[in-house]
Amino acid sequence: MTTSQNPQWGTPDMVSQLERVLVRTPTTVGKFVEEGFWRQPDTSALLTEHKSFTELLESLGCTVDVAPPVDGLVDAVYMHDPMIMTPHGAILLRMAKPVRSPEPAEFRKDLERLGVPILGQLTDPAFADGGDKVWLDAKTLLIGHGYRTNQAGIDQVRALLTPHGVDVFSFDLPHYEGPSAVLHLMSVLSPIAHDKAVVYEPLAPVRLLQFLESRNISWFSVSEKEMLTQGSNILTIRPNVVVLAAGNPVIEAQLRAAGVEVHLFNGDNVAVKGDGGPTCLTAPLLRVTSNV
Repeated sequence: MTTSQNPQWGTPDMVSQLERVLVRTPTTVGKFVEEGFWRQPDTSALLTEHKSFTELLESLGCTVDVAPPVDGLVDAVYMHDPMIMTPHGAILLRMAKPVRSPEPAEFRKDLERLGVPILGQLTDPAFADGGDKVWLDAKTLLIGHGYRTNQAGIDQVRALLTPHGVDVFSFDLPHYEGPSAVLHLMSVLSPIAHDKAVVYEPLAPVRLLQFLESRNISWFSVSEKEMLTQGSNILTIRPNVVVLAAGNPVIEAQLRAAGVEVHLFNGDNVAVKGDGGPTCLTAPLLRVTSNV
């Protein structure tokens, strides 16, 4: 096997071999329902589920860096949102949900501790969440425009990436349940191979589906029931090898029937009750493409 790149940091897409990933131990101190808009979790289960999740990632060959909990920031366990990892360094974001606004500063500490290069950071009036971005390849970034990512955020991300030859395509997300609800681009789209994805069609922008078709990307459709239990938020370890929150038997069966290797984790508290799937729990630091 030879690698087409051998960087220390960076992600050229969302499906190449996940080599290194950053997670954060969940806090058990904070207002989950009042400020985080969670369904009240079992705080003991938060810790055990998260530990099992990190152990699963390690068993699949990932190097897992674990950041400490931040008391009071219950959403900080969802490490995918405060930054966008690019092939050229991290972009620290500015978050629209008020209770999450301190998270990028905490994230900067983690990146500096690890030595991860920082490409830039969003500034007022921009805001964006990492859950609104999907890398198709090293030159193609998709961004959802909704309540968590505004036009100024998209413009600033584009300005940081255009000098590196990256095309940024934006897609309007629907109102759905309004500003307080979580609806990211990755709520409706998860790539699982270079030519395959999982999609929740009812909330997927038409232009997004047409764009996927133009790139010869086919998809598996998720039901509304399983979208609500994170069936459309799937973490790809490498092409056709994925991590899925347990409790989504229909999409699990579809994937297995198509030859996809599915690894389940019990995320009833750490994932489903906070509306965040396995991708949300991770900040990818390095993915490596390879040629056999």
